[in-house]
Amino acid sequence: MKYKILCGCAVLAFALTSTPAQTKQSLSGKCSKPDVEQSIPAGDAEGHTLSIAQLKCTAKGDVNGEEGKDGVAAEHRDGTAKHSKGWGVYVETFEGGDKVFYDYQTNLTAKSDGTMSGSNKYQITGGTGKMKGIKGSGTCKLTGTADGGTEYSCTGEYTIAAAAPAKK
Repeated sequence: MKYKILCGCAVLAFALTSTPAQTKQSLSGKCSKPDVEQSIPAGDAEGHTLSIAQLKCTAKGDVNGEEGKDGVAAEHRDGTAKHSKGWGVYVETFEGGDKVFYDYQTNLTAKSDGTMSGSNKYQITGGTGKMKGIKGSGTCKLTGTADGGTEYSCTGEYTIAAAAPAKK
């Protein structure tokens, strides 16, 4: 019986020491009006469309010691004049050239000035270089701009798996 308890404690201690700590992140930036966008009527109601779009973005914020530079979002949307839902992939590039990949889900509502505002949830699914093995999640506040773009401000947490030791 003592052996089973001791073994369980050793496994738990190993798991706790090998689990990377979560790091808080804060990101912000602006995405331009879509460079590429294609919409088609859904056909079930006036003004209901399905679309795909690609947007170029600026990015500010530190992840794993690297400063964000820019990003590209590719998404598909289900929208009306008053509300839009979107799902997509955002690829952020950092000053050193490394990348982080985000999957996101967006909900936007029209404001009285014709712009949209809302929020999204994101999941970090991977990265390259120093960002390899990154995982995380968070939320963003989105504010539409008069030029058709979107400003974003995000908070979340991430972990990066420790690199495997080099073989001798």
